[in-house]
Amino acid sequence: MQRLRYLLRLAFLVALAAHPAQAACTVADPTGTPLNVRDAPNGSIVGALPNGLEVEQLEEHRLGAKTWIRVSVDGAPRGWVFGAYVICSGDDGDIDSQKSAPMRPRASPN
Repeated sequence: MQRLRYLLRLAFLVALAAHPAQAACTVADPTGTPLNVRDAPNGSIVGALPNGLEVEQLEEHRLGAKTWIRVSVDGAPRGWVFGAYVICSGDDGDIDSQKSAPMRPRASPN
């Protein structure tokens, strides 16, 4: 019986980790242009979102070293955006530092 309880607790924790809570985010594309919205992580462009727009994070996906976030606007799902170009806060109000940063080329080789 104790083993069953342990397995049920473990399954619950795994389910929570697989489906993180939705987070409030703000579009912050450093290029100053609207942020592309795609049909899949690194997929075809289906729209764009202006800087400063508040969106809701629905899902997160890692593709190589980059993080992609599926977002909704006013409750309507929009698509996937590059995670480094949005600022999200969790339930505790901290900025999510787990997102990948945009590439910054060096001025000269090492």
